[in-house]
Amino acid sequence: MTNSIGLCPHIATVLGKDGGGQRLLGKYKSIVGWSVKRYQSVKNTAKRRRIASPSCGTCDLILPRPFACLHCSYTGCWSEGHVLQHLEEEDHPFCVDAKTGSVFCLQCHDFIYDSGLNEVYTASLVTAEEKQTKFQVSDKPREAFKAWVPSEKDTAALEGAVAIPCQGRRGLLNLGQTCFLNVVLQCFAHNPLLRNYFLGDKHNWKQCKLENCTCCEMDKLFSEIYSEDTTPYGPITFLATTWRASAELSGYAQQDAHEFFISALNQIHTTSRGSTNVSCNCIIHSTFAGQLQSDVKCERCANVTSTVDPMLDISLELKGKGGEANAGENTLAACLRRFTQPEKLGPKEYSCGKCGKASHEASKRLSIRTLPPVLSFQFKRFEHKTSDKNSARKIDAPIRFPASVNMAPYTTLAMKDSEKENNGIYTGPEGMYEYDLFAVINHEGKINNGHYTNFARYQDEWCRFDDDKVTPSNLGACLNSPAYMCFYVKRHLDYKPHMTPTYVLARETEAVREKEMEKEKEAARMKEVEDALLATV
Repeated sequence: MTNSIGLCPHIATVLGKDGGGQRLLGKYKSIVGWSVKRYQSVKNTAKRRRIASPSCGTCDLILPRPFACLHCSYTGCWSEGHVLQHLEEEDHPFCVDAKTGSVFCLQCHDFIYDSGLNEVYTASLVTAEEKQTKFQVSDKPREAFKAWVPSEKDTAALEGAVAIPCQGRRGLLNLGQTCFLNVVLQCFAHNPLLRNYFLGDKHNWKQCKLENCTCCEMDKLFSEIYSEDTTPYGPITFLATTWRASAELSGYAQQDAHEFFISALNQIHTTSRGSTNVSCNCIIHSTFAGQLQSDVKCERCANVTSTVDPMLDISLELKGKGGEANAGENTLAACLRRFTQPEKLGPKEYSCGKCGKASHEASKRLSIRTLPPVLSFQFKRFEHKTSDKNSARKIDAPIRFPASVNMAPYTTLAMKDSEKENNGIYTGPEGMYEYDLFAVINHEGKINNGHYTNFARYQDEWCRFDDDKVTPSNLGACLNSPAYMCFYVKRHLDYKPHMTPTYVLARETEAVREKEMEKEKEAARMKEVEDALLATV
């Protein structure tokens, strides 16, 4: 038998039959679903009944990698050849490797490939995984992928279009101590979700009717940065819009990049489509919004009070002054561990709702309940111990942060699992917790006369942005830079079914209300006519 995977005419013949093809596909789907369920049961460390491994129908050996016949209930071992013996004796042409989904054809005497069967395997695998994880966002099955097929009109438009190179490496002019603005805008411009949104014409500044619209300024920014023009661009209108929207950021004084980042997020949220105060699905909340869970545990009665708060970024404490911090204290992982470790509460900070006693014997622990698609971390380099600005100092300790990070240990589910409170809940595949670095903001110099620069990744290349100066760089230089803020994007974005935007729902509700009002007016008018006719009788 060869190791190659080839096309098989026999499977195509069977799948083409009405009854036989459906039975074979049904058996194939059930085997894939069983394999996923068994794998997750074995992986789970909770004390519950696990799915037993099947045994060979001939030699009764336990099968860590079972092969199942697609025509009956037989399972057999491959190493001893019992599954092949069964296929020959029973004249059953196909069996499947339950672990990988690979189908073996007896007539070809080889593992085979069929595009239709491969699609069924992928869909069955996803469906089975969604049933086993609590991260499924809807009871509806995953929508099947449909490739875009251009119509005649689309084809004609594409043929007449002129390709414009998107270079994405354009510097920004310093308009007078506006380096804080430039670095944040560069990080916005290289955020893949924001880039796809604004370059996808989700907000068109030429059609928007709002005044002082920050979304319009973002649309202009992306159009300029990803144009073929390589000369530095001056975000004058963006700065003016920021001044009008936020008085504390107006003027030519040096500002904090993190404060501007939060202010810009709020301004974009306010002026974007779909913006609401509850369950907002605007581009900002769809990109940056997550949830933090705070668990307060009473040490007397073990009662736990949980509250959930929204978050747009995570601010992390640093240790040490200058080079005094020990190695390993100021890594991203160490900062996250300090952020999520339990802390004792003071005697007046907590009153237990169960035992009714105010006690200092309580602990509070933060965890990430919902991870956003884009994680932004701020390292607290600036300390203000009193109201006197002269007492502020900067922590120049170096910070080590990785090119990719796994956020699973800092989530609420993982922490409950470590405390044996999870009761065997599957926390989802590891890939859903992986994040990759795409931008870093640095602060160089002193607290009062420093300068902001940033690194950003464009495709697979890293660049260093210093206002209007853009120089090629590499990942190593980025990881060794004095980071103030770091931005990570989720490697595998969560699947969400199609949702009608809130602004569309509001528009439809308003249309229904207008129709009802018109009916009421018409009924009132008809009643007036009837009353007038009765008065003349």
